[in-house]
Amino acid sequence: MIKKNKLLDKATDFSDYLAEELKDPRNKALFDEYGRQLEIAYQILQLRKRQQMSQKALAKKIGTTQSNVARMESGNQNFSIKLLDKVALALGAKLSIKLS
Repeated sequence: MIKKNKLLDKATDFSDYLAEELKDPRNKALFDEYGRQLEIAYQILQLRKRQQMSQKALAKKIGTTQSNVARMESGNQNFSIKLLDKVALALGAKLSIKLS
């Protein structure tokens, strides 16, 4: 017989937890900022994979190292417009920035 994990008894739905945490303006600001970074990181990763390009090849095209590309794709790097423009050009994409 499988024993029930005590943590499962106390588990709450993550979306409920997140909604509660985002009521705090500081948490909301951090979530929004990091969420945007992750979205950009994911887009870079997807474009690179569609081009069947390695991180090393992308790094060479934009004048950086493979480890920097890895950081970009993991969302652990702040992006400047200049850097995003280089990445877009290297991946045959168009950089589009929208303020709303």
